[in-house]
Amino acid sequence: MPEYAPLDIPEDGKLAENITWFARSLRAAGVPVGPGRVLDAIRAVEVAGFSERSDFYHTLAACFISRPEQRLVFDQTFRLFWRDPRYLDHMIAYMSPAIRGVQEERKARAAEKRAAEALLDGVEREVPDFAQEEGGDQIEIDASRTMSGEEKLKTLDFEQMSTAEMAAAKRMLAKLSLPVKPFVSRRTRISPTGRLFDARATMRQSMRNGGELRDFSTKNRRPRWPNLVALCDISGSMSQYSRALLHFLHAVSNEKGAGWSKVHAFTFGTRLTNITRHLRTRDVDAALAAAGREAQDWEGGTRIGACLHAFNRDWSRRVMGQGAVVLLVTDGLDRDDPEALKAEMERLHLSARHVIWLNPLLRWDGFAPKAKGIAAMLPHVDMFRAGHNIAALEGLAEALSRPQESGEKARLMAML
Repeated sequence: MPEYAPLDIPEDGKLAENITWFARSLRAAGVPVGPGRVLDAIRAVEVAGFSERSDFYHTLAACFISRPEQRLVFDQTFRLFWRDPRYLDHMIAYMSPAIRGVQEERKARAAEKRAAEALLDGVEREVPDFAQEEGGDQIEIDASRTMSGEEKLKTLDFEQMSTAEMAAAKRMLAKLSLPVKPFVSRRTRISPTGRLFDARATMRQSMRNGGELRDFSTKNRRPRWPNLVALCDISGSMSQYSRALLHFLHAVSNEKGAGWSKVHAFTFGTRLTNITRHLRTRDVDAALAAAGREAQDWEGGTRIGACLHAFNRDWSRRVMGQGAVVLLVTDGLDRDDPEALKAEMERLHLSARHVIWLNPLLRWDGFAPKAKGIAAMLPHVDMFRAGHNIAALEGLAEALSRPQESGEKARLMAML
């Protein structure tokens, strides 16, 4: 065993107090941490000890993380709280309003804003008043044409939202609708102003009159609304986007008069999970909590081809029998055999009325279908759109009313 030099431990050490404050920051960032876990973490550190930062990290992670999706927030909060001695100065500069120059700023990483808000909870950030400086000129800014907070939130990436912004986004998603126009079915119904001749009804009417033909009966074709089938990727890179979309699907499935016959929802990562019955719960938080307990592969790996094979084999005939519209939410980054993925996408496309692919990677201007999984899936979708913010979901509702809408598919197909 290696021998370490003795450390100068202060008499009034505050490690337990700092662990308590770290737990409060985690709770403010959205990780459910109670007093029991704080006591367990303090005792675990006391028993296990640590000689390097990784030991301390894994000890706290074992006590505070209960689900895979919490690790991202934990990592960012741990890095800011323990690893950077000047984290508070950096976060105050990051969160405070400032006059920015022409240089390009670093974009916040996933969960960084939630961790920063948690660490700055209760900290008063002073903004210098340049107008009160001696000899300073007062600057008046006309903000009448600037983007409102709601419009700015619509264009903000789901993965870069803070806790408060995500809560506001969920309230906006609950108000969105996804209307769809009915299509004409083969079945008919009697109509006095119909355009089709109803021979059977005409003969029945003549038999009531002793075989005398007095009038002709007419009929029209019945309108029918399709089913909506959503397949949401909940792997590590897609979990935040799928959570937001599930809020949107919950609102669609519980909306009166939206037009959809039925709304079916499935999640997939390493396996396929049917969460349709959970979305019928009126309370959205209870619905998604139950769906999270049902799907055990949140923030896991990605096996798109295998999960689509399970859907085509076990569920396609049950939920796709009436010309359903399929909403596929994934980044298309699959490590399995691309030929198998291509075959399953082709089968899915033949079973559906329309296949709409929402890919958050499309938000980048330089996006190209270079990944083998994306190249295998793209020819078998009818519409390819981004799904990284509220504005993209609003655009999806408008695009459904245009049958010839294909999004970015034509442009990307030219690159293959």
